Amino acid sequence: MMKMLTIKIKDNKALKLIKDLEDLNMIQVVNSDIKESEAKLSSLLVGSISNEQAHNMQLELKQMRREWERDTY
Repeated sequence: MMKMLTIKIKDNKALKLIKDLEDLNMIQVVNSDIKESEAKLSSLLVGSISNEQAHNMQLELKQMRREWERDTY
């Protein structure tokens, strides 16, 4: 009984293992189009938060940095 799977390769080591399994005639790679993500993470996240949220986060970050740098002893 043959089953078809679609997998997402997260590490090049896994790709080598798949090729080894194919060499051992245990699996057959049907679609070998290897697509590497060319998109930067920043471009994937554009628009995920509003400008207002980003501004508020920047203000909070500045406040946290000021608190971290103050003398506490």
